[in-house]
Amino acid sequence: MQTDIDPRSLIGRKAFDRNGAKIGTVDEVYLDDATGVPEWAAVRTGLFSRDAFVPLEPSTFVDGTLHVPYERSLIKDAPDFGVGRHLSPEQELQLYHHYGLDLSVPPERPAPSSGDRSFGRVAGQED
Repeated sequence: MQTDIDPRSLIGRKAFDRNGAKIGTVDEVYLDDATGVPEWAAVRTGLFSRDAFVPLEPSTFVDGTLHVPYERSLIKDAPDFGVGRHLSPEQELQLYHHYGLDLSVPPERPAPSSGDRSFGRVAGQED
């Protein structure tokens, strides 16, 4: 995904799958704690539905909409972790496996301090 996009500008934008089918609306964007790079988006999949996490790489942001290169059914079947809190390393690993993303070069993470193993802060929130 373009790295010059402000992740807050994604919130409220429509998201579409690889076939152009609407998935829903971007609810939150999660940043990598080590790099500050937007890594995941939580997409609200329906009025009374849940948020599905989608990877922002290799997704694209085109004409004000997020295009995710996966089938809608795969996205809707993504693990449900709730929103508004950090993703644990285990949760992120589950998402990587779910989407079949390459883990051969894991992203660098700072060593956890005082037992805190969380990462992936929400865009626009202070630490």
